[in-house]
Amino acid sequence: MRTLVVLASLLLLLLLALHVLPFVPIVSFTWIAILASALFLWLAHVLLTTTVSRAVFFTLLTAGLVVRASFLNMTPIGSDDVYRYLWDGKVQAQGINPYRYAPSDQELHFLQSDILPDRINHPDMKTVYFPFTQWMYFLSYHLSGERVWGFKLLLLLAEAATLLTLFLLLRHFAMPEKLLLLYALCPLPVIQFAIDAHLDGLGFPLLLGGLLLYARGRVLPGLVLLGLSLAVKPVGLVILPVLFVQEKNWPERIRVVMVPLLTVAVQFLPYLAGTNPFDSLLFFAENWLFNGPIFSVLQAVIADNQRTRMVCAVLLVLVLALLSPGKRTWLEKSYYAMLALLFLSPVVHPWYVGWLAVILPLVPRWSGIVYVSTVSLTGFTVLHYANTGVWNDYPLVLVLEYLPVLILLALELRGRLRIIPLA
Repeated sequence: MRTLVVLASLLLLLLLALHVLPFVPIVSFTWIAILASALFLWLAHVLLTTTVSRAVFFTLLTAGLVVRASFLNMTPIGSDDVYRYLWDGKVQAQGINPYRYAPSDQELHFLQSDILPDRINHPDMKTVYFPFTQWMYFLSYHLSGERVWGFKLLLLLAEAATLLTLFLLLRHFAMPEKLLLLYALCPLPVIQFAIDAHLDGLGFPLLLGGLLLYARGRVLPGLVLLGLSLAVKPVGLVILPVLFVQEKNWPERIRVVMVPLLTVAVQFLPYLAGTNPFDSLLFFAENWLFNGPIFSVLQAVIADNQRTRMVCAVLLVLVLALLSPGKRTWLEKSYYAMLALLFLSPVVHPWYVGWLAVILPLVPRWSGIVYVSTVSLTGFTVLHYANTGVWNDYPLVLVLEYLPVLILLALELRGRLRIIPLA
């Protein structure tokens, strides 16, 4: 247990070093993310094979939250997405539909400030974000205006709710509470949410809350929460086929699909007048590419962006169709469904992998533990972009990131890699 405490302390101190290192912020950010992720692999091994006292457990859990809170007022380093969030909140505060205009449109010229919309990426595009997140942006703007701490505070509260819900889920399934540290001490959520303020963290307590209520037999409110998580980002869609097969009769199966989808759909109704909320989202879905392993390989063969996307979509449907009726538990199926989505997506930013990281305490698998660590290697793309303005996908990074995960996944699926005993 002493080794666990030492490793956790080193990892958290390494992250805290971002407050004081004298190097160019993006350089420190990239290397600390990679080093902390490598250290996390050692920590995870020790955690899974060590008995953890309750005092140490709660101390490390608290330390993880304190480190997150320390970045509350820090300007994001690896991403400027938060400025779009702040802009959307500012637009709504003026009573304007955020889906109607792009930040660069003359109709919004009167909202310009020294910060916004100058710091927004792709200011010529309308917003892509779903209504639930728009409400959070509105709340954030009323908390802190154009300063980032308001939105980061919402993310911090969401992280606290995520940890609490994971704790309740572990108790419900009679799993060791120490597994919660696989998320609490994971560098990925600290870097992507506490520092860079990506919106995905808002969806995690909703997804987990939905799964908790579903597991406790409160299916309808659980499905509503799951639908709200889809309204942050529709990643949880891949869990619906798993729950569909889990149900015993057709009315319940239809409910499992329709309630979450309707929960998302009704949120768009107030925004439909005079605009199409999906304009930029469709453009993004058709054209953006980054860090998708299977997509990158297929694209090299097919050499047609849209056809490759269609092939990946068909493959995902096939994987979900084969996975859902299997003998594994519905939690295990949800884990592998999420992994399949990430592997077959044309765009996989590191914060997307947070949706897998948050399931790891419930389904501790080395394929996921390694994935949430190796995805930090995409920081080289961010570093290169910051220095040159060119966004590159590096084949070597893809190999180093995904090959270990694929090997571990193959061993897991063939039953040749057992989870280390949870001492």
